[in-house]
Amino acid sequence: MKQLVKLFIGIIACITLVSCSQGSSNGLTGAGSSFIYPVLSIWAKDYAKQGPEVNYQAIGSGGGLQQIYSKTIDFAASDMPLTLAQLKQHQLQQFPMIVGGIVPVVNITGVKNNQLKLNSGTLVGIYMGTIQYWDNKAIKSLNPGVKLPHNQIITIHRADGSGTTFNFSNYFTKVSSTWKSKYGANTVISWPGNGIGAKGNAGVASQVMQTPNSIGYVEYAYAKQNDMTMTKMQNRAGRTVAANAASFTSAAKNAKWTASNGFYQILTNQPGANSWPIVATTFVLIPKTERTPLVKQKVFKFFTWCFKNGTTAASQLDYVAIPKSVYKSIIATFK
Repeated sequence: MKQLVKLFIGIIACITLVSCSQGSSNGLTGAGSSFIYPVLSIWAKDYAKQGPEVNYQAIGSGGGLQQIYSKTIDFAASDMPLTLAQLKQHQLQQFPMIVGGIVPVVNITGVKNNQLKLNSGTLVGIYMGTIQYWDNKAIKSLNPGVKLPHNQIITIHRADGSGTTFNFSNYFTKVSSTWKSKYGANTVISWPGNGIGAKGNAGVASQVMQTPNSIGYVEYAYAKQNDMTMTKMQNRAGRTVAANAASFTSAAKNAKWTASNGFYQILTNQPGANSWPIVATTFVLIPKTERTPLVKQKVFKFFTWCFKNGTTAASQLDYVAIPKSVYKSIIATFK
């Protein structure tokens, strides 16, 4: 809990810095994805020793997109990539910055980290409300020997426009035709049932930790930093895997990043015996026409530094860094 409080304080401090430095000719301002916040906050702190201050507001991908559309910030981060048509419409350029895992986290008395196993059917069933109790036979059949209570499941979801929600629901559309037809994939979902909404990955993490018999979905770094109880998942190959850097990397190996399509790529439900099924990418978006001369070059310089110097910080949080061959092609587009 102390770590969670520190995480909230860090976000609040970051938001305060943004509000104080808007319009500064020296600093850079960004907003959007909370998925990337744990590592981006480290990059910004380290970069400030040699470059301009980078102030980032973790308001969710949806909020970041709205601000970059209106050109009130220097860059946005979104876990939902934009298509070429959308990039052209809003006069933006886009590139992938980091890859990470989205993990189900639970609060069930007596259940330990990585003890509970879920598959696509049970996870979708829980969020659709067709599986309502932890001792449902579908869950019990996956978990022989695990004591599960006859307590009602409380689902926690994002209340804000969220790229984490986009990827989570995108995975659902790939494994459930019913979910695809009824709810689809988006940054905001009309969630079935009486679940609880929370803002940001940190908000979902906090709500799960406070709510007995609950389940939520968060970026892996939030679960790891707060010692949350994660579940294992059965992947597309039928293997049960744990969330970690190795399983995220296995899924990310299938990525085919190309500048010709704006680096558009979604990494949910990827093949591979060791692949984690719900992997997402955070994309950075920059206006092609900046508000202030040289701002774009400052943004490019910051993210070039991150690509070249941020791998250690990323790996410590179990993110997957963009491969060198790919980030070289990205840097080549920085004009």
